[in-house]
Amino acid sequence: MVVSLSPAEMTAHPNEKLLHELLVHKIELEMQNEELRKTYSALEEALDRYRDLYDFAPVGYISIDREDGISEVNLTAAALLGVDRDKLINLRFSRFVADQNRDHWHRLFWSLMESPYFEKQAFDLVMLREDGSQFQARLDCLRWETSDAWPMLRITLTEIGKNYLADNQQAIASSANL
Repeated sequence: MVVSLSPAEMTAHPNEKLLHELLVHKIELEMQNEELRKTYSALEEALDRYRDLYDFAPVGYISIDREDGISEVNLTAAALLGVDRDKLINLRFSRFVADQNRDHWHRLFWSLMESPYFEKQAFDLVMLREDGSQFQARLDCLRWETSDAWPMLRITLTEIGKNYLADNQQAIASSANL
């Protein structure tokens, strides 16, 4: 409770003036602290929402460093590759590219990492799961960097089925006949 002091009381009792100022300052700090708690709680809720959106997205998200190492991966990508997410961190992404596409991947990777442009590029590759099985995937890649870090490659990984491949080949054949 804040008590106001008259000017005469403030000059007569300098300690009371100081105590009054300290009480006012304490109340202001408590109000600021409560506001910070509310903001922190709202940020935690937003972080949880975005974490859920990231982890449970219908496509795999993977961040790759300049050494081809996986630095971040969502649960969908981990499931596609057949490996626990924690075990994927720091593994080379190229390990999951099928042998017949590995050279192509390395050329694309270095082209993206060396490019001065930040344009998204998409291409299809045959990928390997941990158990050795293969699947056809669409990779949408975007180089990303901040002023204080090396460039990274952000990838969305989508398994594309045989129907997609057949439709794509049919569209190519149709356009060739035009």
